[in-house]
Amino acid sequence: MECVGDHLMVWDFCTSFGRLLHLSPFSLEDFERAVCQKGSNIVLITECHSSLLRFLLKDNSEYFIAVQKKRPKLKITLITWTEYLSDFLELTGTVELSNHVATIKRGHYGLLDIQAKLAILRELVCRVLETEYFKEKLDEDIEKQYALAATRREEILEESRKKREDHLKIKSNGKEATKGHGNSSDTGSDNHLRENGDMPSSNGKQTSPSKHSLENSESELTISSLKNSKKRKVDVKNSTSKMNASSKIASDKLIKDEGKETLESRSMDQRAAHKMRKNEIKEHLENRSKEQRKEYLEREIEKRVIRTNPLGKDRDYNRYWFFRRDGRIFVESSDSVEWGYYSSQEELDALIGSLNVKGERERALKKQLENLYHKISLELQKRSKEVAQKAETDDADVRRSTRVRAPAGDNPALAFLKYVNKWKED
Repeated sequence: MECVGDHLMVWDFCTSFGRLLHLSPFSLEDFERAVCQKGSNIVLITECHSSLLRFLLKDNSEYFIAVQKKRPKLKITLITWTEYLSDFLELTGTVELSNHVATIKRGHYGLLDIQAKLAILRELVCRVLETEYFKEKLDEDIEKQYALAATRREEILEESRKKREDHLKIKSNGKEATKGHGNSSDTGSDNHLRENGDMPSSNGKQTSPSKHSLENSESELTISSLKNSKKRKVDVKNSTSKMNASSKIASDKLIKDEGKETLESRSMDQRAAHKMRKNEIKEHLENRSKEQRKEYLEREIEKRVIRTNPLGKDRDYNRYWFFRRDGRIFVESSDSVEWGYYSSQEELDALIGSLNVKGERERALKKQLENLYHKISLELQKRSKEVAQKAETDDADVRRSTRVRAPAGDNPALAFLKYVNKWKED
């Protein structure tokens, strides 16, 4: 059970970055059966190692230099992959891995323990992650993901803007319909009073200009003139201090602008590339409906998974993982020793109902599960159908009569033996 984490990590990496590694995807069950197989020429295992080793050779690393000295022609095949793997294990410098070199060179890779096989694959994945070539490709994927997210955000904003405009049009039409129903007699009487210079007060009495109002206006003018003179004196004092401060600010701005110019010159290319990607996506979505655009953007964003993060933790600090290509919810213990999983919708509902909302960790986990409930449910239903179909085929093979000479159907348990890497480099 201790190697389940390595098993999931290697499988998730190979399937998530399959296009980059030129490795077509495969199921978790097939990968598990291939690793447990004692044969040395399992195509799925050889393709995994070969794709990772080929990727390392694309980077000018220590491994590339060492292999180039030994072999002038760098070509990894189903026959020579063990030689390249042996060179890699010798260069790692770890005793646990280099002890298996002799067994691999003799052609008995399949006799290694499952822990040893997964440890070798884990080391290969870690070395691939450290290469500059992978980092460059990862940056490109991140930029593509940003462009897709930006276009999706623009689609949502455009849709909300149209809804707002429609709502405002409806409101304006309603106001225009209610206009013109005012009291014309009241407005006429008010105009007559304004022409005579008399205005109705709040008590219903008429008011007219008097000497008292003229005296008040003169006193207000004198007070305002005094206030203006005081303000001018304060402004003169402040202007001198502002002039001194502005010179310091200007010098600081010059220093900052010099640094900004270098950053802006670097980011200009990135902005231009970002705009180009957005325009390409918009051109691709031009003749599609709203639902088709939404589905396309979500599908493309899901393809470019950069990192798989846990859904959350429960009260015992157990971590919960969801892998899109498998459908199950895996549970990792706090010490990463024990693993379990939820494989049906009933179990998912029971899990959500058992979480305590008062707890900080379980509240966050429940919220995450509720947000992804529809997606996880679809994957679980799909998986349950596949399991039911496999069970039916197994029962049919058991009930098959020995007198029937027709060949039996393919055994799903041996499907990994027929794996073909469709994305392999020429």
